[in-house]
Amino acid sequence: MRTELIPNAPMHLTIWRNAPRTVPLNIIAVITGGLALDSAFGWPGQIAAIIWTFAVFVWLYRLGGVEEKRVMISCTLIAGAGELFLSLVWGLYDYQFLNVPLFVPPGHALLMTLGLVCARRLSNLGMWAISLAATAWAVYAWIAGFDRFGVVLFGIYAFCMFTSGARTLYATMFVAALTMELYGTALGNWAWRPIAPWTDLTSANPPFSAGAFYCMLDLLVLAAMRGWAKRAGQVQVGGE
Repeated sequence: MRTELIPNAPMHLTIWRNAPRTVPLNIIAVITGGLALDSAFGWPGQIAAIIWTFAVFVWLYRLGGVEEKRVMISCTLIAGAGELFLSLVWGLYDYQFLNVPLFVPPGHALLMTLGLVCARRLSNLGMWAISLAATAWAVYAWIAGFDRFGVVLFGIYAFCMFTSGARTLYATMFVAALTMELYGTALGNWAWRPIAPWTDLTSANPPFSAGAFYCMLDLLVLAAMRGWAKRAGQVQVGGE
């Protein structure tokens, strides 16, 4: 698939613009099915989930153009480093085998791809509705005291929303990531600590704004894409 860079178009609306309908279906299937395998069958299930995830990743990589490939590689590398820090160093959450499963970094790239495909379908009204609902829940969570770390993470989401033109992407990722977090924690693939280390702040399992980490990931990936484009001498696309 050839990527067409549209002058003055936001980069996140250009990438995967002509994605086949099978792309989101395959991503949803591997995320839901892979986590179910990992939860139900232990190590054999995790190995099966790894193979399935990498198979879909390779399929998408071969399907994508230059820009799509760069996004997938950047996202996998940044997400991998982030997972090692957040889970094994900071200790915010633990996977069932106290590792970082190999399907997780490329899985982040798949989830971001899903977000890029779906974000262009989200209206500004929908984007603001998501943000206002999250704001209201943040106020409630802080007053009730059961997820104050989630409120702090919500600040990251707000930062991304006010510093980038990719607001529909961040709102989409906020919902997609929360959905995946609720699914994964319900299955027992991972669990968030009730008190976030280094902060003494209460944390839900998962924090309601865990998707803020994905928003920051998207922000870093899009920044890397702009830097990549400059180094390659490409025309800078606006809007990010």
